[in-house]
Amino acid sequence: MKDQTSRRPYLRAMALAALAPGLVGSAAAQLELSQAELFFELNETDGDLGFHAAIDGDAYTRLEIEGPDGRRLLRLSASGALARQGMTQFALESAEPDFDELAPEAFFERFPEGPYEIEIKHRRDEAEAVVFVSHVLAAPPSGITINDQPAAQDCDADELPVVSAPVLVRWDPVTTSHPSIGAFGPVDIARYQFFAEQDEAKLAMDLPPTVTEFEIPVDFTATGGIFKYEIIARADNLNNTAVESCFIVGPL
Repeated sequence: MKDQTSRRPYLRAMALAALAPGLVGSAAAQLELSQAELFFELNETDGDLGFHAAIDGDAYTRLEIEGPDGRRLLRLSASGALARQGMTQFALESAEPDFDELAPEAFFERFPEGPYEIEIKHRRDEAEAVVFVSHVLAAPPSGITINDQPAAQDCDADELPVVSAPVLVRWDPVTTSHPSIGAFGPVDIARYQFFAEQDEAKLAMDLPPTVTEFEIPVDFTATGGIFKYEIIARADNLNNTAVESCFIVGPL
């Protein structure tokens, strides 16, 4: 674990700077990267970490990602009909073995902090963005209540909160970096994300950083029973920290 209090790496800001006119690719480049994001996601409840990418831009036939040590992490090439058509959006989520299999320290050794290069190519045209990937993770959302009842630690808890609709989920604002995983440093939350699901029914909502509660629509919980929910705190360096658990909705 490293002390990063003297640094404020902003992946989004650096990505936008790299994507500014005149800074993408060579002088002759005619491609554009409209999205270039690399980030980590921690599932605090399950105890695992993953490496993610979200990339979009003009149609390309080759995509490369290089780490700060210059080593290639990914090379993707289209062929045949797909090469003639071109690719645009690309999303990547690495495998996420639990910490018993891959400790956080070993994970971050695989994906060192620093500048990563994303490059797209089509024939002689190319575009690239340099994004800074940070090891600073937001602390997990805590102080969670379900209709003012303390949340269960996870879905396997002996007792889950039993509530009636409407269901209001609240949590404390996240203001610090994770106390034990990743690097220490300042954290500003860019947004919260709230998810709920039961069988095939799913709900997703993005919330501004000033909102730390969400009332689930009554129609969504009308069937009653066990519902799973997840709260994600996304820092302004794009790293995600997630917690999840379950609650039970009784009769209306």
